[in-house]
Amino acid sequence: MSAPVLKRGFILHRRDYRNTSLLLEVFSAEAGRLACIAKGAKTAPKGRGALASLLQPFQPLWLHWVGRGEVKTLTRAEAAASAIALGGERLYCGFYLNELLLRLLARADPQAALFVFYQQALADLASEAMDLVLRRFELRLLEELGYALDLRRDRHGVPIDPNRCYGYRPEVGLEPMPDAAMEPRPEARWGPGPAVAASVDPDLALATLVSGATLQRLAAGSALSPSESRAARGLMRAALAPHLGPKPLRSRELFRRRPG
Repeated sequence: MSAPVLKRGFILHRRDYRNTSLLLEVFSAEAGRLACIAKGAKTAPKGRGALASLLQPFQPLWLHWVGRGEVKTLTRAEAAASAIALGGERLYCGFYLNELLLRLLARADPQAALFVFYQQALADLASEAMDLVLRRFELRLLEELGYALDLRRDRHGVPIDPNRCYGYRPEVGLEPMPDAAMEPRPEARWGPGPAVAASVDPDLALATLVSGATLQRLAAGSALSPSESRAARGLMRAALAPHLGPKPLRSRELFRRRPG
């Protein structure tokens, strides 16, 4: 009998299943997102003994499973590399990436390129500025899903001007705003006064504001100032919202409740 073909994968989430097993949400380069049962993983005999501790988020794995239904049966798991060590706020950021994949990826839809980008994002989280890593991943995820956000041109096709302010709504895109919209808080939600509202598309009345300079730095992957980071976070939250739906992200709540 030929040896099983192992597939690259990560565990996005796991929970107990009955008394001895684990129900896993797996992200595989070759198979996309899928559910697997690891039978007996919690009580594996010595020799397989590290299985439950191996099947954890942020651990690169080689996996094999069988089954024709939606929920597969895991038959083999091996470490593909050392686990990616994330602690403190970086751990919450890793959970956030996992939750985005759980919420936005369809089952059984191979995402080889996104898998590689996800693995790199986890590695980057261990050492790089967290906000920059998260923004890069969010942008790439939207692109892979067919909802790419063009940060280089406004909705009219005009190149972004670093000296202008733009309003963003998912159904409208990036719209150049009048100068008055920049006062007094250029990187915030905008509630227009009568003079400004009269000169702006009504669809942008509650747009997320972001400066052209911030858009250019975000597009280039450049370091962001604290105010630019806040603006970029608001922009990406607005871009993701229609696809995530109304249910809050648990990882965001965990981050807000973090100690200290």
